[in-house]
Amino acid sequence: MKVCRDLYRFAARMIDTFKHKGQRERLVQALIQKGITDDRLLKALETVPRHAFVEGAFSAQAYQDKALPIKRGQTISQPFTVAFQTQLLQLRSKMKVLEVGTGSGYQAAILCEMGMRVFSVEYDKKLHEDAGERLSDLQYAAHLLYGDGSQGWQKYQPYDRILVTAASPGIPESLKQQLAIGGRMVIPVGTRSRQRMTVVKRIDRMEYEIEALHAFQFVPLRGKFGFEEE
Repeated sequence: MKVCRDLYRFAARMIDTFKHKGQRERLVQALIQKGITDDRLLKALETVPRHAFVEGAFSAQAYQDKALPIKRGQTISQPFTVAFQTQLLQLRSKMKVLEVGTGSGYQAAILCEMGMRVFSVEYDKKLHEDAGERLSDLQYAAHLLYGDGSQGWQKYQPYDRILVTAASPGIPESLKQQLAIGGRMVIPVGTRSRQRMTVVKRIDRMEYEIEALHAFQFVPLRGKFGFEEE
């Protein structure tokens, strides 16, 4: 009986109504006012049903511009944060993008909707499994891995872009090495309570250009090059 109820709730989240579409349109207009200008990104944000990635109790808040809790003490990022990070990547068609921290799968869906080849790694097995189900049901063909994202995903390197969706105490050397020459990585770097969004550009085999931007707050990156478990 519980399985049936769970399936019903999951199916209900997949329904995309005119109300949801109107809410997304209003959210996109708000993001434009906050400085998001990438047309392809805005189109993806208007298309991907964020409510499908939000836990049932919070579904009514899915199109508010704020972070929301998901399972396992994690969050689905604020839409502005998703948009800001994605815009910083300066994406072009069919780029190979590594995402560190699949979480709910929402960011991966945005990247897929923009036409990227997405490779996403999640440290938590349950989040990895749930995200895979959501993305599959929505027909987004991201490549997903359950593992330590702080070490990247060696098998498919190099990546044109790397996006880290959790707070890191530094820039992991493993991720720098998996970035293609000419590639960009966007990663929040700092303490557990405060980070600066950081852009890493790989100039050549040994040289990187690093720029720290605005302050944000993310959940901690876990794994070998993340924060130690408390």
